[in-house]
Amino acid sequence: MRAVIQRVKEASVAVEGQIVGAIGPGLLVFAGVEAADTDEDIQWLANKLPALRVFEDAAGRMNLSLAETGGQILLISQFTLYGSLRKGTRPSFNRAAPPEQAKDLLARLHAALETALVKPVPQGVFGAMMDIRAANDGPVTLIIDTKQKDF
Repeated sequence: MRAVIQRVKEASVAVEGQIVGAIGPGLLVFAGVEAADTDEDIQWLANKLPALRVFEDAAGRMNLSLAETGGQILLISQFTLYGSLRKGTRPSFNRAAPPEQAKDLLARLHAALETALVKPVPQGVFGAMMDIRAANDGPVTLIIDTKQKDF
């Protein structure tokens, strides 16, 4: 799995003009699924996200985690994270998981995040055209890949 994480003051996702998920301070997480992903990838990412120390402490240093601040996660599926531009300018999505597999793994990631945070995790709608709005905080943007942990 691959995730792009943005620290936000607030974020929301709408489908066909209706807001289907919104958060206050926390993390906007765009998650992509690779065909080779397993439950191990889900658990690693679900454990990592709440523990990321990207929120400022009293001294202004990024030293606090989502778990410590009580913030939220807005989870958005995004297969384009596995787009490859190695050959030309039109992206190839060969590494992205097929829709049925991706939907299942993202649902399991969603459930694992709710368990880890012990609260609901708003999310987008798999496969839908989504309008995502975010007020970035920082900006702070990170990329995580469960197969390339040093990425």
